[in-house]
Amino acid sequence: MSYIDISLGLHAKLPHFPDTPGFHLEWFKRIERGHDCNNSKIEMDVHFGTHIDAPCHFIQSGKTVDQLSPDVLIGPAWVVDLRPVPAITASHLSALSLPGKITRLLIRTNNSDKWKSGEFNFDPDFVALTKDAAHWMVERKIRLVGIDYLSVQRYHDRSLVHEILLEAEIVIVEGLNLMGVKPGEYELICLPIKIVGAEGAPSRAFLRNVRKIR
Repeated sequence: MSYIDISLGLHAKLPHFPDTPGFHLEWFKRIERGHDCNNSKIEMDVHFGTHIDAPCHFIQSGKTVDQLSPDVLIGPAWVVDLRPVPAITASHLSALSLPGKITRLLIRTNNSDKWKSGEFNFDPDFVALTKDAAHWMVERKIRLVGIDYLSVQRYHDRSLVHEILLEAEIVIVEGLNLMGVKPGEYELICLPIKIVGAEGAPSRAFLRNVRKIR
């Protein structure tokens, strides 16, 4: 089987929002210091790197990470390439002529080029969805949407995009690396850490090339 890892490796240089702690790994046991094993701890925002947003991120009574069904996180997904669009609107999505059966949509934009170039400074002008694009997702009955930067909504926008999607219980996957992934149908396997009561969680995400399975 052919698997494509679309997760970002976690390290301190990855971009993060200015008001969040980022990522810090600290070794508190090292064999080279005379300890019996290597052991470390991490400090990070749960919305760092590749991660999911559960509904309670913006919806007071929304589901938490541990309440999400694997039926949403694993299954057929469609990858689209919207480079070089600066902001994703409903018109851009409608023009894709997606198959009617698709309920998981992963969007490659110019953002993925940053992972290739090693451009890890936070970019407030990253590509994301507009409000009408979020409404399009709801009307289309999308169950999961993924994007290749830290947020599905633009940095300077209000939280409406998140609220529209999460109110409809659309799971959001952010921080994907879709560099080199061709548009088309795949199987998505997205496995967030099962943190009880949390509104988000770091995730490992893979695509399986269904064309090679058949």
